[in-house]
This record gives sequence, C-alpha cells and structure tokens, in this order.
Amino acid sequence: MKEKITQHSILLFEEKGFVETSVQDIVEALGVTKGTFYYYFTSKEQLLMEIHLGYIDRLLARQQVIVESGDSAREKISGMIRLLIMDIASYGPSARVFFREVRHLGQENAAEIREKRERFRLTIEQVLERGKGAGEFREDMEPGITAFAVLGITNWSYQWYNPAGEISPDHLAAIYTTLILQGIE
Repeated sequence: MKEKITQHSILLFEEKGFVETSVQDIVEALGVTKGTFYYYFTSKEQLLMEIHLGYIDRLLARQQVIVESGDSAREKISGMIRLLIMDIASYGPSARVFFREVRHLGQENAAEIREKRERFRLTIEQVLERGKGAGEFREDMEPGITAFAVLGITNWSYQWYNPAGEISPDHLAAIYTTLILQGIE
C-alpha cells in the first residue's frame, strides 16, 4: 500500500503540484482512509521527501556503477548523460516532482537533497577532471562549469521532452553527448 500511495501521489503532485494536493486528494484517489495514509507517512512532506530520496538515490547508485566501470572518462560522461535522459524518460512524473517540488521540503530535508544532488554533480566534475588529466578533453575545459552544463542541458529536458515523440530517449542522449563531448575535446 505504501508504494501505491507513493505512486499515486507522484501523479497528483505532477498534475496539481504539492501545495494544491491534499492528503484527502491522495486517499480519495486510492479509496482508502487518512488513517491508511498516516500509517505509512507522518506527513505529506515526509511523503515528498521519500519521493525525492527514491529519485536521487536511484541516480546516485547507477552513477556509481558508471564511475566504477573500466570505461574512459569520455564513455563515463556519455553514460551519465544517457542515465539522466533515460531516467527522465522512464520516471517522467517523478523527475518533474523532483525538480519542481523540492522547494516545498523543510530546511533539513532540503539540505539533505541538496547534498545528494551536489554529490552527483561533483562526481561528474571529478570524471571530467580525470579525463582532462588523461588528455581526453581539452586542456582549457573547466570541469566545474562543464559539470553544471551537463546537468543543465540534461535536467531541463524534464520540462519539454516527450519520450513517445519523434526523438527516442537514446537519440536524445546521443544528441546531447555529441553536443557536450565535441565541445570539450
């Protein structure tokens, strides 16, 4: 039931926004009582935090697999770009809630999410730095700014990208990979 509440809440938060979605809306959508909701979650914010943690923790775990691979820095960056696009394609509603609704987390919860997002960004930066040191990227490439660029280009896709449209997730990832990597070689 906890997973059902979470999944329905993601859809409601995506459609109506966190503030405009009440606990009553959530339980009515599932045909359960508020008691059922509060059995699993102490508050609507705790539910939002669990949605955020689920999203970022999945990304971090999969990013770590890429980092630990024997691939070149170039291949790792390509893998991370693909990871981000595939995640938006596969978990679109969760991605939209993750990016749009973080502002509704309390100070402590928001700080935890910011720390995890920063860890994801710093990992990209470290891979770029190693690739630069190995001669895979231009000497004048700035790893910190480039890491922000990778995230800016890929993450903003949640706003407009339709995985069922003309461009497949793989094709979009390839477009972004070419754009980014040809700019830093």
